[in-house]
Amino acid sequence: MVRWFHRDITGLEAEARLKARGVHGSFLVRPSRKRPEDFSLSVRLEDSVTHIRIQNTGDYYDLYGGEQFATLTELVEYYTGQHECLQDTDGTLIPLKYPLNCSDPTSERWYHGYLSGYSTRVNAADIESRMKELDKKSEKEESSKAGFWEEFDALQKQESNLLYERTEGQRPENKSKNRYKNILPFDHTRVILQSGDPDIPGSDYINANYVTNQLIGEDEPSKRFIACQGCLLSTTGDFWQMIWQENSRVIVMTTKEIEKGRTKCVPYWPDVGADGKEFGNFWVEVLTEHEAMEYKVRTLRVSSLQDSGRTRDIFHYQYLSWPDHGVPADPGGVLSFLGEVNRIQESIPAAGPIIVHCSAGIGRTGTIIAIDMLVDTIQTKGLDCDIDVQKTIQMVRSQRSGMVQTEAQYRFIYASIAQYIDSAKHKLQALEVQEVWWMESIGSHYSDPLLISRVTAVYSTDNS
Repeated sequence: MVRWFHRDITGLEAEARLKARGVHGSFLVRPSRKRPEDFSLSVRLEDSVTHIRIQNTGDYYDLYGGEQFATLTELVEYYTGQHECLQDTDGTLIPLKYPLNCSDPTSERWYHGYLSGYSTRVNAADIESRMKELDKKSEKEESSKAGFWEEFDALQKQESNLLYERTEGQRPENKSKNRYKNILPFDHTRVILQSGDPDIPGSDYINANYVTNQLIGEDEPSKRFIACQGCLLSTTGDFWQMIWQENSRVIVMTTKEIEKGRTKCVPYWPDVGADGKEFGNFWVEVLTEHEAMEYKVRTLRVSSLQDSGRTRDIFHYQYLSWPDHGVPADPGGVLSFLGEVNRIQESIPAAGPIIVHCSAGIGRTGTIIAIDMLVDTIQTKGLDCDIDVQKTIQMVRSQRSGMVQTEAQYRFIYASIAQYIDSAKHKLQALEVQEVWWMESIGSHYSDPLLISRVTAVYSTDNS
């Protein structure tokens, strides 16, 4: 059980606790009061206390320019093990040695027992009511971070229970292939490049994981995704090798190439109108580029240089309206985007997994995949089925660490599903009105029951 997280205290209260109960090197972590998604690391140094902001970008956690991590737990564990890495602005070493345990275990939400008494499962048709309930709880208990934050907080605390190995990404020969050295693929779900040379260590490695919906039921077809990091200049060839190997025909990119002056993903396609470009063993051309309201769609033609007779067309969807350090203002744009992505995916026989990536391949990537899986569940089982946002993310995280990074992303998933269900209800109501109109219209002109049944059957077929 992780006990160094103090759920609802101020900076002054943190100082008082550390001075009363701690020693030099004692520390605790608390939510930031200035920026809801961030956290503060409070550390006692002799008789004083210093506070360090932990940034949550939506892609990763870091100490504003330090090492990047998929989870808060991993960040804290790293710095407790690397005492010389953390320094104050004047160069003074800040040792994290002794976690100051939360004194009240009943209010400590990094406590697995919390989940047993609280269900996050909800009937899909009632999700809007659940959201209102969570919003109301947040308004009533703003100081204690309730509602959505509490649900997401409980989810975060389960991260330390995911003890899956990530040894391949830590191997010396693979370290340079990771965009963020501490955000690595789990070994048990990682994509293995089959064309790798067994005599070259690491030639089968790429920072990517298979992700499937394990909650939809064994008798139902499960859509497969590959979640991966944004390309580095040195990994574009591996990226196209993975796409070719998996027969993937659709790529979903949820970031711009550069955001706030920082490279989030190296382009793995040539400019529109330019000649094709070589990436490893593949030649890539842009056939078409179309800009919709919130995203771009490119048709890319990929040729294997090892087999010049083989080409494939790949559909590249780049969502452009996802703000850095935030979420889109309206879920409708994302739902429309995913609807188009799935329409193309379903139109291609035997298409492989949909490739989804942002920069680190966990925040926006996890959010998109979770929304798509929940929509799939509702489409498969109907509006009266039970869904569980928290459990869905937990399941996705068991396949790639840190998927869905912020409370804002968590809330956005809820909002997207609520909007999808609201839209589905309106469509059903409109269909019922049309059916009544058809029956009344036919009945006013014809009295032949057989004719009425035939026309109704044709109408139903056209609208199924």
